[in-house]
Formats: sequence, C-alpha cells, structure tokens
Amino acid sequence: MDTPIHSINSLFAQLGLPNTTDEVDAFIEHHRPLPDYCLLHEAPFWTASQATFLSEEIEDDADWAEVVDELNARLRNPV
Repeated sequence: MDTPIHSINSLFAQLGLPNTTDEVDAFIEHHRPLPDYCLLHEAPFWTASQATFLSEEIEDDADWAEVVDELNARLRNPV
C-alpha cells in the first residue's frame, strides 16, 4: 500500500485549522458523528473556502483526496 502524499495534520494546516495531532483529534471528536445524509463539504462547520477545497479535491481525485476521505471516515465514526 502506498503512503499518502499528505497527512491529516497537513490537511488541517491547508484548511487553516489548528493541526497538531491533539487538535485534529479534538476537532473530530467535537464534530462527529457527521450524519450519513450530509456530504463532508456540506457540513455546517466549514467556511466557504474550506468547503470548496474539500469538494474540489474529492471531485478531481487530486493529491489531497485520500486524506480528505480519511477525514470523512473519521468524522462519521461515532466512537
């Protein structure tokens, strides 16, 4: 299995969010579980620019897509 190009911490930095492991974990803990009916980029806690970035990365299957998928999965996990 290939190692992702970007980490979850670097994704949070790209989004302009606090990005230490503890800060990332706290953000995810605070915002999960994301309901199944809500697309990741449509979650109410993103700014417009953050939502656009997340949407475009998935749509384009760009460099960040794998770590955006990881974030999506972690936000949907109830525990």
